[in-house]
Amino acid sequence: EPHADEAKAGKFGFPVKNTIGGTPQPNEWSGDYVQFFRENRLGYQLRLARDGTLSSLGKQLMDNLDSYFEGIEVKPCILHGDLWSGNIGGTSGGEPAIFDPACYYGHNEAEFGMSWCAGFGRDFYDAYFSVIPKEKGFEERKQIYLLYHYLVCVQKA
Repeated sequence: EPHADEAKAGKFGFPVKNTIGGTPQPNEWSGDYVQFFRENRLGYQLRLARDGTLSSLGKQLMDNLDSYFEGIEVKPCILHGDLWSGNIGGTSGGEPAIFDPACYYGHNEAEFGMSWCAGFGRDFYDAYFSVIPKEKGFEERKQIYLLYHYLVCVQKA
């Protein structure tokens, strides 16, 4: 169960703004996950990119974003937000550790946006999906979550 009262009430976001890498990440609370992701993730990164072609294509996606979430229930889930091999390590006692988070309450599938550089093997994904099974449309939404992180990388370039 979420710790933040807003997330307990079904809202998405985080109590404070944070960063993903060096890029600011707005986290204003929203009762509508698709609206939260549209405005605070895709839309924000597209505005930062200042690229007409990219913005035009991004607008088409954002205009149709609801269709990718039809038939599923998205519940607020605390996310690391920037889970990749560079943010994974171990303690001096040999315990696994994750760090440098870009936390927010969002859709559990959003963690897969960094899967292109996460370095997790098949055993990890099999274990994950044994606990939280893939929902209809996962592969399409995964591409959208990948896009968000690609856009973040554009800001670093």
